[in-house]
Amino acid sequence: MTSKQRAYLKSLAMKMEPIIQIGKSSLTPELTKAVEEALAARELIKISVLQNCMDDPRSLADMLAERTRSQVVQVIGKKIVLYREGKEDKKKILLP
Repeated sequence: MTSKQRAYLKSLAMKMEPIIQIGKSSLTPELTKAVEEALAARELIKISVLQNCMDDPRSLADMLAERTRSQVVQVIGKKIVLYREGKEDKKKILLP
């Protein structure tokens, strides 16, 4: 992913609300499955890491990206933005 594409995805994510929250149980198989389904439906998602989660948001983002075969767009504070390109016939986001 180029820096121009990353900047474009960041601008789209600015307007989004987090759709998944990571709490004290951290990364569970169920949470990973939910992220997988959200990426399949939306391509770009924002995740909120709650105060009671003791893990580092950056390491959580890297683990989620690895497990879901997605890319980390950005991690700001306790917010994570992930992107995974959709299938050829179902693309929602066209990168510059």
